[in-house]
Amino acid sequence: MSEVKVMKPGWRRVKFGDVVRLSKARSKDPLADGIERYVGLEHLEPGDLRIRRWGSVADGVTFTSIFKPGQVLFGKRRAYQRKVAVADFSGVCSGDIYVLETKDSLVLLPELLPFICQTDAFFDHAVGTSAGSLSPRTNWTSLADFEFALPSMDEQVRLVELLACAREAAESYASALEVASEMLRSGLVSIFAAEGCSPATAEMSQAVVRPEWRLVSAADICVAPITKGATPPGATGVSDTGIPFLKVYNLTFDGSLDFTIEPTFVSSDAHSKELARSKVQVGDVLMNIVGPPLGKVSIVPQKFPSANINQAIARFRVRNEISPRYIAAYLLSDWAQRWLGSRSKKTSGQQNLTLELCQTLPVPLPPDHLAEGVVSAINALFESVRLTEERKSATERTYKKILREVFGNV
Repeated sequence: MSEVKVMKPGWRRVKFGDVVRLSKARSKDPLADGIERYVGLEHLEPGDLRIRRWGSVADGVTFTSIFKPGQVLFGKRRAYQRKVAVADFSGVCSGDIYVLETKDSLVLLPELLPFICQTDAFFDHAVGTSAGSLSPRTNWTSLADFEFALPSMDEQVRLVELLACAREAAESYASALEVASEMLRSGLVSIFAAEGCSPATAEMSQAVVRPEWRLVSAADICVAPITKGATPPGATGVSDTGIPFLKVYNLTFDGSLDFTIEPTFVSSDAHSKELARSKVQVGDVLMNIVGPPLGKVSIVPQKFPSANINQAIARFRVRNEISPRYIAAYLLSDWAQRWLGSRSKKTSGQQNLTLELCQTLPVPLPPDHLAEGVVSAINALFESVRLTEERKSATERTYKKILREVFGNV
């Protein structure tokens, strides 16, 4: 017998469209209307209610949907990415973003709306009603049918205070993570070059490396040719074959590998035949060569003894005496990224790196007696980011637990 859920006193079940409206405000000429910023899906971060990035309307944009402070932006395309944010400025946004607001603040507090949009039930409904294979989208009619338990007004006030405190704690760690990441970035700049040298004013060359250090090409430090993957038709799928097929969205900006995002696998037959050239093994360093954004780098971990990569990823298999962490850190540094980025080919909004560029990338190497200390310094920088990330994740888990306890049992 199915479990009967009891409604809390003072709560009532409503449809999303009964208490929330889809804003249809538009601007035919945002720049002429005095609108300065635009927001695309790429500017919204999964799980982050703040809009931390945006573009300038003056640079050119075709977006026409207007949003204002306090309104909620929800990414309707690929809803599984969980992109929801509260605007704290005015602007225009992509047509793949819904602009939501409460119909009546005496029925649903505007401050509670973004928290409702972050519940598992809301995302499950959005994903379940999405249509399309490559770029699934939900629609407003389907979202409007989403049913949830609406608290009494007194309870809404209490919940907003509780959830806002939990969210504030999570965002404080998000800010701390930004600081730690910036320290990592500046630390990597100083490790790979002499004091006073900056990738903003100079390129990596023998003239900027530290005394006793030498400059080699990336190809010189690899035991196998730097190569990229391929995607043969019909060779990949979601069934677990034991051979992960890694794509750009599995790479990160901290050297780790995130296979929780759309895990895809390759058949053992394709792995040993059509994709034999692009096999990867533990310790291989992977970098995306198609962007934006460029600059994602990952080290293949122990739990992936056998895997493969697609055509947008380059593989660096370094010599045994060189630490994969060292090369990953250098590829993530501004020194390598600016050198590669300035030489990338930009076509149709994409940035592309050739394997030749990857092979000729200048790489500074410390003398043998300093190598261990350099790697230790690099590890310390990454460890600071990792610990901050762990604390951020812990506060986010607490926040999600509160959401489940509030909205998941009614």
